[in-house]
Amino acid sequence: MPSDEGMALYEAALLAPLVGLFLEVGSYCGKSAIYIGSAAAERGVLLFAVDHHRGSEENQAGWQWHDSDLVDPEVGKLDTLPHFRRAIHDAGLEDNVVAMVGDSPKIATTWSTPLAFLFIDGGHGEAPAHADYEGWTPHVAEAGILAIHDVFPNPADGGRPPYEIWCRALESGKFEEVSATGSLRVLSRVAE
Repeated sequence: MPSDEGMALYEAALLAPLVGLFLEVGSYCGKSAIYIGSAAAERGVLLFAVDHHRGSEENQAGWQWHDSDLVDPEVGKLDTLPHFRRAIHDAGLEDNVVAMVGDSPKIATTWSTPLAFLFIDGGHGEAPAHADYEGWTPHVAEAGILAIHDVFPNPADGGRPPYEIWCRALESGKFEEVSATGSLRVLSRVAE
């Protein structure tokens, strides 16, 4: 995540109405959680960071964004959780950022607390991106913030699913765009 997008994420979290908790889908090694978690700490709320920590499709061996240093040699799979925990510790955010390790859509089915701020940056494949959108956006409170990362209107710039869920949010009539910084889109839930 480029620093300008990270700062836009932080600023959006600072402006979220305090009508619920903060939640991010897709924590990876913790960079976005530091931006959002810093705002959460300033606001006195918790950020729940949801990730299975096994990496998205593009992080797997043979793909462009694979980092072999993140593979646990004992099990032969990616494991970003230790890196995430270290980043949150080093940022002094352990009291405000709660790691939830598991499958995002499964966790969403059991979630019942309203969200003041939701950041979606999980799997970028069609099924995972749409499942995150469908599972989590119903929990965004009125006037709450929905931020989506890696939204590229031009297909030559990046994958389509984050762009598709951004379009779904706008077309639903439930969200309106507040800002765009790089590939980050920030939307607000409209009153019903």
